[in-house]
Amino acid sequence: MDIIYPGTFDPVTNGHFDIIERSSRLFKKVIVAVAASSGKQPMFSQTERVEMIRESIKPLSGVVVEAFSVLLIDYAKEKGIKNILRSLRVASDFEYELQLALMYRAQDRELETIFLMPNQKYIFLSSSMIREIARLGGDIKAFVPEYVYNEVLKKIGHYRDNVRRDRR
Repeated sequence: MDIIYPGTFDPVTNGHFDIIERSSRLFKKVIVAVAASSGKQPMFSQTERVEMIRESIKPLSGVVVEAFSVLLIDYAKEKGIKNILRSLRVASDFEYELQLALMYRAQDRELETIFLMPNQKYIFLSSSMIREIARLGGDIKAFVPEYVYNEVLKKIGHYRDNVRRDRR
């Protein structure tokens, strides 16, 4: 059985990686589908996010990373996959994720949403928290894969340089 794990992954965290790693043991093929995130202001481009995940999952077999910019339902149909993987960290995630799962099912009755919870040590992690901590100069090393850590530092350096230029 194959599954799609969609998200913006801006940036991918150790919590995401935990879900990817565990799902790779449960499913024959896991497609980590990186959304274009047109409604958000991502720190990283879609191409950069795909590359960070590819670098982070190198030791895993059966996992591929792809970019997509269509409705998830259409992407799943295009791939011929009927399973969507979503992560539940805290109770507040449940309501939103339930709405998504019901919307997916309303559009395609054969589409199933499967939920996994991350390891307890990653329950509090979110990409938005990582971005904010990094922008404010905090240490994120324990929360993201090493390759991602280095890319965030590079990006934050560019961000800080741009802010300094704008203030002049």
